[in-house]
Formats: sequence, C-alpha cells, structure tokens
Amino acid sequence: MKRLDLMRKLSLWLISLCLLALMAITVNAAAPSQAQTPATIYFFWGDGCPHCAQAKPFLQELEQRYPNLQVESFEIYYVPENQELFKQMAAAHNFEPRYVPTFFIGDRQWEGFSEDLRQELEAAVRACSEQGCADAGVGVIPGHEPTPEPPATPTPTPVAEGEDDSTEPSVITVPFLGTIDLGAQALWVSTALISFVDGFNPCSLWVLSILISLTLRTGSRKKTFIIGLIFITVTALVYVLFIAGLFTMLTFVRFLSWIQVAVSLLALFFALVNIKDYFWYKEGLSFTIDDAKKPGLYKRMRRVLNAGDSLGALVLATVGLAVGVSLVEFSCTAGFPVLWTNLIAAQNVTPLTFGLLLLLYMVIYQLDELAIFGVAVVTLRASKLEEKHGRILKLIGGMLMLTLAIVMLVNPALMNDLRSSLLIFGAAFGMAVVILVIHRVLLPRLGLHLGTEKLH
Repeated sequence: MKRLDLMRKLSLWLISLCLLALMAITVNAAAPSQAQTPATIYFFWGDGCPHCAQAKPFLQELEQRYPNLQVESFEIYYVPENQELFKQMAAAHNFEPRYVPTFFIGDRQWEGFSEDLRQELEAAVRACSEQGCADAGVGVIPGHEPTPEPPATPTPTPVAEGEDDSTEPSVITVPFLGTIDLGAQALWVSTALISFVDGFNPCSLWVLSILISLTLRTGSRKKTFIIGLIFITVTALVYVLFIAGLFTMLTFVRFLSWIQVAVSLLALFFALVNIKDYFWYKEGLSFTIDDAKKPGLYKRMRRVLNAGDSLGALVLATVGLAVGVSLVEFSCTAGFPVLWTNLIAAQNVTPLTFGLLLLLYMVIYQLDELAIFGVAVVTLRASKLEEKHGRILKLIGGMLMLTLAIVMLVNPALMNDLRSSLLIFGAAFGMAVVILVIHRVLLPRLGLHLGTEKLH
C-alpha cells in the first residue's frame, strides 16, 4: 500500500509539473502582447447607421483582446467639428470617403463593415501591435502631433500604392503563389493539427479495427469494402452534425464571456482525464467505451454480418451500427470538437469559412481510418489496436487538449498568429514526449513503476 501511495503521489507530482510548465510557456508566449507597440484605430461613424452600430461591439472586443489598442471614435452626422476632422483625415491620406463607418489604421483605410472586414481590421491591429505602424491621426487629430525624427535617421522611401511595403516576418513571398500572410493561416494550421490528433482516437480506431476483423472472417473483399465505407461515412456525418451543432450553439452565446471560460474548463477536464488514462487505463472516471457496452456492440456487428447477400439489408444494418456506435463514443470523442468549436467561434468566422474549416477537419480526421480500411481491403488483414497504443494516444491527445484549454483561458488571441500557434502545439507534443521518456525510460532504470501498465 505504501508503494502504491508513493506511485500515486509521484504521478500527481508529474502531472502538476507538466501543468505548471505549460502555463509558464503560455504566459511567456503571451508576454509580447503586454509589451506591444501602441496602436490606434480612428473610427468615423454616424448616429443611426446600422453598420456603425454593428462595428461598435467588435471594436470594444478588440480593445479587450489587445490592451495596447486605442479606439478614437468620431460621430459625424450631428457633430460639425467631427465632419471637418473627417474631411481633413481623408485629405491627409489621399482618400475619397463615400460613407461610414470608415476606419483609419496606420496608412490604410476601410469603409463599411462585414465579416471579411473584421478579419482585415484585426490583422492590421495585430501587425501594428507587433511591428508598429504610423499614427494615422498625426497632424490631423488634436493631441496627435508629429514626433521629430533624429537627424541621423534616414527618411524611409515612400511606397507607391499597390506595392508590397511589408517587412513583417509573418509575410512571405512564394513563387507562383505570391505574397502569403502566415499570421492569417493560424486558424487553418490549428484546425489541421487538432483534427490530425483527434483522428487517432482510441475509441473509434478500436471499433473500426474490430469491425474489420469480424468482416474479414467472411473472406469477402466486397463485403469488407461495403461495410467499412458505409461505416466510416455515416460516423463522419454524425460527427459533422455534432460539431455543427456545437458551433451553432457557441455562435449564439459567444457574447456571454463566461461561456468561453466554461467550455475551456470542460476541455481542461477532458484533458486531465485522458492524461490519467495513460497511467491508470480505465480506472475511475474514463472516457473510453465501457466494457459493459461492448457485448451490445459485438451483437450489432454480428447482425451486420448476418445480413447475408442482400445489399439493402447490409446497408441498413451497417448504418444502424454506425449511428449506434457514434452515440456510444460521444463521451470518448467529444473533447476535441468542444475545444475546436470554441476556438473557431471565438474568431467570429463567417459561415462559409466555418464550412471550409470543418471540411478540412473531417478530411484530415478520417485519414487514419481510411488508411486502416484501405490496407484491410487490399490485404484482407486487419491490425488490432492494443492497450499500449491506446494509452499513448490518450496521453498525446490529453496534453494537446490541456495546452489549448490553458491558452483559451489565459489568452485566446495567441491562436491568431501562426508562430505562437506552432509554439503552443510544439509545447504540447514536447511535453508528451518528456512524459513518455520519464515514464518508460528513466523511472524503470531507477526501479520505479508508475501506473497500471506493465512495461517490459
């Protein structure tokens, strides 16, 4: 008993150490935002303008997410002084205004308000915050006087309209593709990495491997192909409906700040349980398929195999199996969809962008299952997912979920930038490798054993 208590204390210490390390990495990654360059948005609007009314909460949200940002607002319908400032501002930037709302940031201007413009404005704010940019109101807006340049500082050469004046390290030029803003790709890269890890879910891989093993006993490549393809397709559709429902719910309630915190805490809970499962598989609370439910799954699988040569009966039986398995798996697979939809909803993406991101998510999510299925159809052999593989997948998924949950709680804006996103994912995978090395190499050499897995 004393040895068991010692092992449990060591495991808690190890998990706590990883948690503290991840929080330190997240805080360090967030540090640049606290020392960012001041940025100013000049917002000209009119009382009664519907698009102006839509822009106001967005600008308030930007000020909360970027503490260095200052929004200067000017109502021009009923304030003559502001009308004159608007004309002077436009003249100073060689800009012909047509309507409001109008935004000035650095040397750029925008009119109107839309979902696409939200992303452009935030990208400009992020760039000004990280690399700095000129104050658009200098010499026009009272209180914004030009700062004398030191004599030794060379005057930068003006850049003509349409030329690339970007010196940001996040902007690169690729042959045949042109200029690419790496910062704008953060959401796509994050989606790809999250879906890739989510695809290696022990529950879904176990069900698929068992189903293929049973199907291969018939010796029919055709039946294996039909059952496997229908099963993968239906489970994917159920997953899509689940994720779309989560996104719809979070989109409607995203204005409630506590919702994002609650979802992040839920993801944190999923993460800790998954990490626990690496050390104590299926002990206590566990997001795995309950052993009590497995006989029912086997019975449904046999029902599919007993459908005979009737194509219609085979299809219906497989669809029923896929739907039933999806419902059983939800507690095991819900962690990453909850976390990912929370991340996407926090970015205020358009429905079209969400649809494309979800398509990317599902394509990558299904890659491993399609690979297993393809090998089984070609070779008529099935590989079995062992417990040790499930443990490792639980650890990797849990560490990534833990890292992302902490980021969503501390500073969600970190996921807007590709470099910080890659640092976050790298930290998660790195910590998983550290735990594996300590648990499977260092502790055994010291004669210590942690958890219930028997290492040989």
